[in-house]
Formats: sequence, C-alpha cells, structure tokens
Amino acid sequence: QVQLAESGGGLVQAGGSLRLSCEASGRTFSRTAMGWFRQAPGKEREFVAAINWSSGSTVYADSVRARFTISRDNTKNTVYLQMNSLKPEDTALYFCASRHSPYSGSLTSAGLYPYWGQGTQVTVSS
Repeated sequence: QVQLAESGGGLVQAGGSLRLSCEASGRTFSRTAMGWFRQAPGKEREFVAAINWSSGSTVYADSVRARFTISRDNTKNTVYLQMNSLKPEDTALYFCASRHSPYSGSLTSAGLYPYWGQGTQVTVSS
C-alpha cells in the first residue's frame, strides 16, 4: 500500500499563488509517476498535471499550462504543484495520485492511478 498526504491548500485572491505538496509513504519503490487532479463542486474530476518519476518529464492540462508547475523531490518522496496567477475557476479540491507498475498509458487518465490522497481545498476569490 501507498499513503499520500496533501498539504498547502487554502484561500487566496485571484492572481495569487499557492504551493501544494504531496508526500508519499509505504511501498513507493514501484512508483512510475505522480499526478495532480482536481474536482470542483458539481463537476467531474479532471487532470491537472503529472510527472514521470524517473525522467522528470511533465505534462499539463491546457487550462493550467504556463501557470502551474509540477516538480518532485526524490529524497523526500514528495511531489509539488506550484500554482501562480490563480483564477476563480481554479477553485476545487485538489488530489495527488500515484502510479505504479504495471500500470501504463496516458498520464492524464485518472483510472490509471491506483493510489490517491484525501485532497486539499483550494479556493480562489475574485
């Protein structure tokens, strides 16, 4: 099993910044990627960003590209999401997720991540 713990959410004004963190523990040796997803009230969960754990290559949703940056710290087993120029439409519950072998395929697909955190709320006021 893998446990994921998110932190860093909060209330921020439009144009502001937040940094989310997600620390993984447990059986992390088989991890291949980590991602961030979000879900706003009344909407489906959507992909935000993901990072390949070994290569560091990243992928972003069009809605956040150039504003959000995903990064990792191998020594701390932690993935980060730096969110700049926040907009009210970024308001959502943000989840981190961990992919492990033998799962493979698109990093944007939530169904290919077997482990999830509880989420951290991000609220952007206008």
